[in-house]
Amino acid sequence: MYLDKAKIRQSFAAASLTYDGVAALQRTVGKALLDSSDTENLTGTLLDLGCGTGFLTSQLSVPTRPMIALDIALPMLQLTRTKLADKVNIDYICADAEQLPLVENSVDGVFSNLALQWCVNLEAVFSDIKRVMKPGAQLVFSTFGPQTLQELKAAWTEVDAYNHVNDFYNEQQLTHFLQRAGYTEIKIENKVYISNYASVWALMKELKHIGAHNVIAGRNKNITTKTQMQRMITAYERHRNNDLIPATFEVIMVKAS
Repeated sequence: MYLDKAKIRQSFAAASLTYDGVAALQRTVGKALLDSSDTENLTGTLLDLGCGTGFLTSQLSVPTRPMIALDIALPMLQLTRTKLADKVNIDYICADAEQLPLVENSVDGVFSNLALQWCVNLEAVFSDIKRVMKPGAQLVFSTFGPQTLQELKAAWTEVDAYNHVNDFYNEQQLTHFLQRAGYTEIKIENKVYISNYASVWALMKELKHIGAHNVIAGRNKNITTKTQMQRMITAYERHRNNDLIPATFEVIMVKAS
């Protein structure tokens, strides 16, 4: 899987002002991620990796706990800083999760909600996270699995052979990357969410507004024609149920140390 990092940065920067209005799934998953962790007893510095507009940062933040909010898109980070202006315990860093500008053994825990799927080399990412974590610290994250947007992917296959939907790693691949990066205690949970939309256009609009539209390098650079788009929509319409269009989101939640 090869992702265009410049497009990722641009997509999420452009989505900063519309993200909160449509990111219900991200908040739902973020809450589930926090509920699965003993956040009350956490001490020391926590890193929110790929903080977006700060939902997880705000939930994790307590006055006595130092926090680092890190994101690749500066407008996202600036929005988080504005929203959490009353919290003086948070440091903000605009950086790539694949090149962490942090010293070794500097954080006591790392949280990441639906962000690591935009990384190119996950094994290297997990190794670098391991580098910055103190001994015994835990990495807790959620990411999309391969069933995500399967209806959209299937609909596009009836139009052409190009990749229109991003691919995501499965549980076995994630476990492999984590083990190679030196993690020995790994717990993985899987959950499938179904979101419903009035139309395929409504789904496409939401994906754009959260910055999650296609960012694969090497995809078809030709403009999609109206005829191609209509063929995809017609194929997707076969999934319509009770006047709504379903979209599958497979979420994989991981704890590793």
